[in-house]
Amino acid sequence: MSVSIAPTRFELPADHPGFSDPAYRARRARIAEIGAAHRRGDPIPDVTYTAEEDEAWRIVSAELAGKHRKYACAEYLLGAERLLLPTTRVPQLRVVDERVRGLTGFRISPVPGLVPTRTFYGSLAERTFLSTQYIRHHSAPFYTPEPDIVHEIIGHAIMLANPVFADLYEVAGRASLRATTDVSLEVFSRIFWFTLEFGVLHEDGAMKAYGGGLLSSYGEIEAFRDAEIRPWDLLAMATQDYDITHYQPILFAAASFEQMLTDLHTFFSSYDDKACNQLLAEPPFG
Repeated sequence: MSVSIAPTRFELPADHPGFSDPAYRARRARIAEIGAAHRRGDPIPDVTYTAEEDEAWRIVSAELAGKHRKYACAEYLLGAERLLLPTTRVPQLRVVDERVRGLTGFRISPVPGLVPTRTFYGSLAERTFLSTQYIRHHSAPFYTPEPDIVHEIIGHAIMLANPVFADLYEVAGRASLRATTDVSLEVFSRIFWFTLEFGVLHEDGAMKAYGGGLLSSYGEIEAFRDAEIRPWDLLAMATQDYDITHYQPILFAAASFEQMLTDLHTFFSSYDDKACNQLLAEPPFG
């Protein structure tokens, strides 16, 4: 059963590049309706993207590909090779879902926009990533104040095409389900933010990115080297505030990909309300 969602439900904030473009706002609302009406397990309807939208994808994906060769960790580049996204047009979520599912068993499922925190993380436990289908405004191809298909697919679906990351996302999702209090979910969210969204690590003598937020941001993937890079410390991540509207001034670097993977698997596999309380009771840098 499908439902019809009024376009007013998908109003944009005043700082969105498309706020003053009524045609863009109406189109974004129509695309969001597809995600709102979709029921998990049903076929994903295609979106007929415009020439402007395809051009926005072409510009940003080409520029990001070059930056990934310089700044992305090796396992992310492996995922990109496996997924083989189109470079001249916006990929259909249906096709991305089919490819990722064939590679790692992870599904990509459409949603109209931001979803509740517990819904997003809980879906990862079912090996399902919730993705928007609309793309940023064509006037600002290198900027978006909200997750769009560039962020979802280039930032996360590429990672999910690599079984190493796909398994880690699932373990993280399962951890979120055991975080039953607001405090433990907040701690989990902060660690997810500073790792799978904005994580960096040392690799081959250089600082490389593995977080989806960095890997999908044309500007921040260059600027992250100017951030204050702190040592890998899960307690510090759990208690560090962040602002989603600005480049991150503080990042936490793992000594290696292996350290990041091992530590996060260990942390997420045993995380629950009790583990959260124990973590917060540790002395700083203890």
